[in-house]
Amino acid sequence: MINLKAEIERFESNGEKTGWSYVFIPNAVADQIKPGERRSIRVKGTIDRVEINGIGLLPIGEGDFIMALNKPLRKQLGKEAGAKVELNLSFDADFKIEMPDDLEICLADEEVLLKQFLSMSKSHQNYFINWLNTAKTEVTRTKRLVMIVKAMAEKYNFGEMIRAGRDVSL
Repeated sequence: MINLKAEIERFESNGEKTGWSYVFIPNAVADQIKPGERRSIRVKGTIDRVEINGIGLLPIGEGDFIMALNKPLRKQLGKEAGAKVELNLSFDADFKIEMPDDLEICLADEEVLLKQFLSMSKSHQNYFINWLNTAKTEVTRTKRLVMIVKAMAEKYNFGEMIRAGRDVSL
C-alpha cells in the first residue's frame, strides 16, 4: 500500500473532463501500485478516512494518472478543489463488475452484439454497465439498454455512443 498526500484539483477546461475534480497521481506512485501499467488501474484503500474500492486511476500521458473524485465522494470527504487529502492506495485485484441480466439478454439476442461487447476492454465494459446501473427509473434504464444495443451494432465505444446520442434531435 502506498501513502500519498495530494491536493484536489479541478479541470477548468479540458474537453470531456471539463469540471472534473481529481487528484494527480505521478508515474512513480502509479508504478508502485501496478508496475509498468499504462492503462486504467483500479485501486482500493482510503482517502483521508473514507474507504474506497474499484476506483480507476485514469492515464493522462507520460505515465501519469488522475483519480477522478465524483461529487458524492467529495461530499463524504467534505472537501473540494484546493483541499489536501491523504491517500492510502493499493491495486484492487478483486474489482469486477458483473454484467446485469437484462443487458446480457438484450445483447445475446444477436450473437454479434454480445461478441462486440465482450471484445471491449474491461474498463470500457464497465463504463456501459455503470451507466446502465445508475439509471434511476425503469424508463431510463430501458432507454439506456436500447442505446447500448445500438452502440454495439455500430461498434461504438462509450464516448462515441454518448456523442451520437447528443446528435439525435428529439
